[in-house]
Amino acid sequence: MDIVDSVTRSRMMSGIRGKNTAPEMLVRRFLHARGYRYRIHRKDLPGKPDLVLPRLKVCIFVHGCFWHRHPGCAYATSPKTRHEFWQEKFQKNVIRDLANIEALESAGWHVLIVWECCLKNDPDTLEGLAEKLRVIASNQSA
Repeated sequence: MDIVDSVTRSRMMSGIRGKNTAPEMLVRRFLHARGYRYRIHRKDLPGKPDLVLPRLKVCIFVHGCFWHRHPGCAYATSPKTRHEFWQEKFQKNVIRDLANIEALESAGWHVLIVWECCLKNDPDTLEGLAEKLRVIASNQSA
């Protein structure tokens, strides 16, 4: 049983954003400060990546652990009510994510995933992302 009524739950769920989330903004500010220029939420690419670096041909997704089911993550919990509904929803999210990644890679894009929990718990996550971008850039210029 839910601890709040359906009107309150609906209002709470409607407040969950899919774009411009705090983790996404953190990644955007970090990359911009280091000179990377990007486009956000390009609708012409599968999955509308959170950040697209066209010169490097890189797509970056900033995934929330709960919605995208980060394996082994403490934030990837499941609600206790409507268990079947949530499992089906999570499964569709994961399948859609994999299909989008596959489509992007087939089109020649590099796909990087940044997990919400890594941004919270690992101070080296953003530097690791920058290093991956440096490697991709150096491979393209070589």
